[in-house]
Amino acid sequence: MLWKLFLLFVVVPLVELALLLYLGELTHWWVSLLVVILTGLVGAALARRQGWHTMRRIQRELAEGQLPADAMLDAVLIFLAGALLLTPGMITDAVGLSLLVPPCRRWYKKRLVNWFQRRFSISTFGPSGSFTGAGAHRTEVIDSYVVSESTEEENPPD
Repeated sequence: MLWKLFLLFVVVPLVELALLLYLGELTHWWVSLLVVILTGLVGAALARRQGWHTMRRIQRELAEGQLPADAMLDAVLIFLAGALLLTPGMITDAVGLSLLVPPCRRWYKKRLVNWFQRRFSISTFGPSGSFTGAGAHRTEVIDSYVVSESTEEENPPD
């Protein structure tokens, strides 16, 4: 775990800085600066637009009584994209922009869901105390109907 943090906070920024300096060496220093500013502005605008779209999708799904799990994961990835695009650097900008492209985001979501499914197991206990979760199969069939009690006030006797 410690090496992953070292990679994230030390190696990635050093590689980003090296790439920006190399681009500045190939062209001019202002080109590197312009690339960082433009990707930040374009990425922020795209993230804002897609974020509003995703927020409306979440609200619509909630209004329909559905759990907006897919839309919530989109929202998290769009937020991550915005954070990456505000971080100066070419690698973080490339990853951030790829998170804003819906087909790429679907690819990331699929990998992320698979990662969560491999590492976590959801187990619940039903109302009868029966275990449901990994390896448990629920065979109980529940059927219900509504019975309306009539009071004497509603249906006076004849």
